[in-house]
Order: sequence, then structure tokens, then C-alpha cells
Amino acid sequence: MKPGLGTQLRHLIDLLDGAVGDAYDAAGLDYRPRYTPVMRALASGKALTISQIAEQSHITQPAATQTVNLMLKADLVQTETSALDARQKLVRLSDHGKEMLPRLKRCWAATKAAADSLDADMSHPLSEALAEAIAALEQRPFGERIRAAAKNKEDT
Repeated sequence: MKPGLGTQLRHLIDLLDGAVGDAYDAAGLDYRPRYTPVMRALASGKALTISQIAEQSHITQPAATQTVNLMLKADLVQTETSALDARQKLVRLSDHGKEMLPRLKRCWAATKAAADSLDADMSHPLSEALAEAIAALEQRPFGERIRAAAKNKEDT
């Protein structure tokens, strides 16, 4: 029996993240792949709110919050209260995070080259398939598709 979509996606993420994590270890970096979207958003040096990080990183706000909290513990980022709105927290790279950035950028370039290599080995590039799937789900969310499928099962 063929594994379900969720199982396949989890396995794919495990294969990708495991190799990327190993590359960071080999580069002598104490760094997790899940930090990358946040690090990229903050790499400009500008302080951002959690909402801005989530938007720029294409991740959910709860995921951005969780990742920033982990990065605070790893001393990669620091936070401060916004001068414009005391309810908002601004996040920026810590000195340690800034120091890691050049080595991270080299790792990101190698990861991009490896992803391009994977795309070249496939009959339909994975990056294109993922972009197509994301676009389709933004047009019609998966939850809506599940409800429609369940309703169709009830009607038959």
C-alpha cells in the first residue's frame, strides 16, 4: 500500500532536514534548519515584529513565535519592546547570530545547489511541484477539500 500524502511529506522533510542539519554540524554550527526562515528575514539587520517575520518567512505566526523563542535560548536573536507599540516585541539578530551569518550563507548556497541538483534529477522538479501545490491550496484549502470529500462520501 502506498503511504499517504502526509506520511510522504513527513518522510521527505526528515530526509531533507536531516541532511541539512548534518551540513550545519559539519560546518561547526550549532544551528537547526527550522531557524533559517527567521534568520533570512532578519539578515538585513532590521528589527522585525513576529508578524513581519511570519509574513516574510511564509510561516505561521505560532511557528514564528516558537522558532524565535528557540533562537532566543540559542542566543541567535534578541528582543526589545517596540517604541511605537509597547505590546509588540521587536526581534533582531544578536551579536552571535550576526557572527554566524557569513558561514550560514555559505551553507545556504550549498543547500540551494543541492536542491537544484535534486530538481535536475527529477522528471518534474520538486520545487515546481511544491510551488504548484501551494498555489492550488491557497486557491482551495485542504480543509475545504477534506470537507467536500467527506460530504461526497455521505451522499453516495
